[in-house]
Amino acid sequence: MSSDAILERLLTLHPKAIDLSLGRTLDLLDRLGRPQNRLPPVVHVAGTNGKGSTVAFLRAILEAAGYQVHVYSSPHLVRFAERIVLAGAPISEEALTALLAEVEAVNAGDPITYFEITTCAAFRAFAEAPADILLLETGLGGRLDSTNVVDRPVCTAITPVSMDHMRFLGDTLPEIAGEKAAIQKPGVPTVIAPQASEAMAVIRRVAAEVGAPIIRSVVEPPETVLALKGAHQRINAGAARAVAEVLTQNGFTLSEADIAKGLASATWPARLQKLGQGPLIETLRQGAPRAELWLDGGHNEAAAAAIAEMAREAWCDRPLHLVVGMINSKAAGDFLARVGAVAESVQCVAIPGEEASFSAQELFEIAGSVGVAATARADLNAAMATLREAAATRVLICGSLYLAGRVLRDHA
Repeated sequence: MSSDAILERLLTLHPKAIDLSLGRTLDLLDRLGRPQNRLPPVVHVAGTNGKGSTVAFLRAILEAAGYQVHVYSSPHLVRFAERIVLAGAPISEEALTALLAEVEAVNAGDPITYFEITTCAAFRAFAEAPADILLLETGLGGRLDSTNVVDRPVCTAITPVSMDHMRFLGDTLPEIAGEKAAIQKPGVPTVIAPQASEAMAVIRRVAAEVGAPIIRSVVEPPETVLALKGAHQRINAGAARAVAEVLTQNGFTLSEADIAKGLASATWPARLQKLGQGPLIETLRQGAPRAELWLDGGHNEAAAAAIAEMAREAWCDRPLHLVVGMINSKAAGDFLARVGAVAESVQCVAIPGEEASFSAQELFEIAGSVGVAATARADLNAAMATLREAAATRVLICGSLYLAGRVLRDHA
């Protein structure tokens, strides 16, 4: 038996992929012995953009100081084990298989979503393995997210909130912010990254209602070079630094040197990541030996804005060519309008193996509807061949973490 086989079965336990509720999660956690009550100190992070990068910076800071760090994040890019990091390393295949088999047996076939049951499994793993701290990233939203079962984290953090997952979280920014803000707990400091005024008002109101002390994340020019690319990473680094300051008031020893080292060494794949080798870049470099191939999994308008800013400020030395694939639940027009404005060319592709992907033709038509000239391509290889013939020297594959995962699978 493999973990993949069990995970395939877990996908069939509930008719919906997403059904926001805490009831099923709490019931299964009770049957598992309430592992959420036996965790190391928890930092709980919600937000629309920057959750993973903020956690990556914070993990690097803590590890620079010698701490053992658990991390929970989603989705994964290549292997599910990426979601459950135990004391600094992804859970092993053997341990993951045993863990999933145990939790599946305890659940006994009851209806539960994939994210709910795998989050319960993660809590079980985190409770059993020793570590100094757990960095816990929400999956979707916050109020009814399966991670929102820890009664008293040491700190909560809310990264920038923007329009995304409207089908589940609400059609307005205040509604979405309210869902994210609900991870705040009485007496627990909450770090708030810079927000749109509408979102900030809601987050502050919820903090006041529950009695959560507010700590604003102040973004200052970094004294060290940030490991993660893009001007927007200053916001995420600022949030991580603010959380680190909260931790120093709660028994952790984190020096300025630790913070600087962490900010300069953090890793987080598929976030404006430059690829160094692999079949796609080899194809591209047949036409342009010095060509660069970059990868980004951002899929909403805020992520598109970050890409556009990178293009204007750091990539202005040469034309930018885009290869875009997106899941059909995303606002593709908003994304394409933003990134298309800074691109020399846009190639549209379907995400390999994803039923929920826009087809290349659908993306092409959406691009045209927002005034972006684009071309539909059969797949990534066809897009790279076209760009090779055009001697493109800077290419960004973007639009989806699922697409990014397919690329990384071949470029590890």
